Amino acid sequence: MTIQAYKKMPVLFAGHGSPMNAIEENEFVQVWRALGKSLPKPNAILCVSAHWETKGTFVTVMEKPLTIHDFGGFPQELYEVQYPAPGSPELAKETKALISKTEVRLDEKWGLDHGCWSVLKQMFHAANIPVIQMSLDYSRPAQYHYDLAKEISSLRKKGILIIGSGNLVHNLRLVDWGKMNETGFGFDWAIEANEKMKKLILSNDHQSLINYRDQGKAFDLAIPTPEHFLPLLYALALKEENEQIEFFNDKPVMGSLTMTSLKIG
Repeated sequence: MTIQAYKKMPVLFAGHGSPMNAIEENEFVQVWRALGKSLPKPNAILCVSAHWETKGTFVTVMEKPLTIHDFGGFPQELYEVQYPAPGSPELAKETKALISKTEVRLDEKWGLDHGCWSVLKQMFHAANIPVIQMSLDYSRPAQYHYDLAKEISSLRKKGILIIGSGNLVHNLRLVDWGKMNETGFGFDWAIEANEKMKKLILSNDHQSLINYRDQGKAFDLAIPTPEHFLPLLYALALKEENEQIEFFNDKPVMGSLTMTSLKIG
């Protein structure tokens, strides 16, 4: 792949929800598909997924990333899904070179996890756009992730679509499994946290989101562990002054998750 000058790409945060969204037909995947059609075709995609946590920061460098089925207890049909997008060693090395905050290491083993491919399969079904993933260093605080993301902002102007994939509200321990097929059901604390997050996003109060542990009980329940929330900070760090934010798929599911997603620019 040759990375050339290109129209500046938007940035996405995708609330990815269940891996079943890769094979189900529902309102969320319909929006992903429409979004994929409305975007300029990216030169490549860089995804920061909740499901690749590492000690240190890594980027995938293989030519042909594997489709990783990093989950259990789902129908066989889901394990048979492949997303055979090419990788981009060139983009991986450029991303590594841009980041001075830490030493980024090149990874040849990971591939694409469901936080990445379950969304991309719907947005870009042809799997003909190169994709790399960047990992989340679980040993680092939220501010570190926000600052690190700023170092890759120039990729947007080279036609690279950067996607953070997680969920604003993600508490699997409190999921109401009896509401699996009922879109729009959220516990009071989940709705409270989600609405407050949206207000902070729209007011550009990124620091309050970085300091999410200071935001009260609803945030504590919404973010019991940080991995699904941190990809949001990667997306917000890339927002430029005066860029517009659009929310989509803004609904709770199963009480303690929200699918709320956003497009920047």
